[in-house]
Amino acid sequence: MFAERTRHLNGSDIRAILKMTEQPGMISFAGGMPAPELFPIEEIQEVSQHVLKHHGKQALQYTITEGFLPLREQIAQRMQVKFDKACSPQQILITSGSQQGIELSGKLFLDEGDVVLCESPSFLGAFQAFRLYNPRFIEVPTDDQGMVMEELTRILETTDRVKLLYVIPDFQNPTGRSWSLARRKELMEIVSHYEIVVVEDNPYGELIYEGDSLPSLASLDQKDQVVFLGSFSKILCPGFRVGWVCASPQWLEKYVMAKQAADTHTSTFCQQVIHSYLERYDLEQNVSKIKDVYRKRRNIMLDVMDREFPETALFSKPGGGLFIWVELPAFVNTREVLAKSLEKGIAFVPGGSFYPNGGHEHAMRLNFSNMSEDKIIEGIPRLAAVIRTFI
Repeated sequence: MFAERTRHLNGSDIRAILKMTEQPGMISFAGGMPAPELFPIEEIQEVSQHVLKHHGKQALQYTITEGFLPLREQIAQRMQVKFDKACSPQQILITSGSQQGIELSGKLFLDEGDVVLCESPSFLGAFQAFRLYNPRFIEVPTDDQGMVMEELTRILETTDRVKLLYVIPDFQNPTGRSWSLARRKELMEIVSHYEIVVVEDNPYGELIYEGDSLPSLASLDQKDQVVFLGSFSKILCPGFRVGWVCASPQWLEKYVMAKQAADTHTSTFCQQVIHSYLERYDLEQNVSKIKDVYRKRRNIMLDVMDREFPETALFSKPGGGLFIWVELPAFVNTREVLAKSLEKGIAFVPGGSFYPNGGHEHAMRLNFSNMSEDKIIEGIPRLAAVIRTFI
């Protein structure tokens, strides 16, 4: 009875693992979840009451698909300040999280058999969204500076039907890598010679712990090829599911039509609460507090890993974001490691989930934002002990 496209529909490994982490006493390094103790609950409570008292009839009503205009104006200002991208509110569409922006991109641009280029590894949620449209995934070799441009050029020169390139240039999920400025510029120069859509997913760009932020791909775009996806989930609260698409006016029009068909519009109330929060409170102060906590947790996790992990375990040392990427010897299967570590009360995500074409089962992704310092100090040695039984 199901449509043919559903044969590519698979559940998320992360969601399946998160169900297991609900067991009492489980220490989870699995989800990419913010720390709930950092949510500005009192402030959100205050602005929610303000919105209901002064704008309740509007906040509880339907709104336009594009989203609440005052919030779109605020986002356009943030795009300039935070991502070096000058844009108008008319180039902003409010989405139900940036995940919806990914899904709409697949719906708008992909026909069956089209090619999606992505980093290797990359975000498994994007694979889930794109697979509904039956594309072919080609992984572009990636190092600590970003995609390897020689390989990208070779693929573009020798591959038909390349339609979309999906990238996370800032503190990538799952590796935590950030692209160098040179790679960003080179990418935009290369793709300018092709009819290709660049989807720049940027949920982590503001969570920078060392150094300076780098220009977004959108800011380097000279041909309106970049669709920028942003989100409030990691810098405010994920439960509101408020993100945005920033794109050229002609492309945004199609995104609006696709969203109309999907869910009409994102929650009016949540949009107005975030708008009111941005007016009445200092989001930058909240982000600074988040960064201080996550920086400390990252440092603690890396210190314990340096002491406890075997020398053959190689891991990233990200300058921001939420994740540490670990690669074990090739003969180790981290799905087997996970089964044993769950018995010890420790959860993580096996690395094979982040490769659309499979393989690479010797890697794992660890999250440091969601567990407290004492849980990290307790959990990493337990995980290291399990890993040692496989090496």
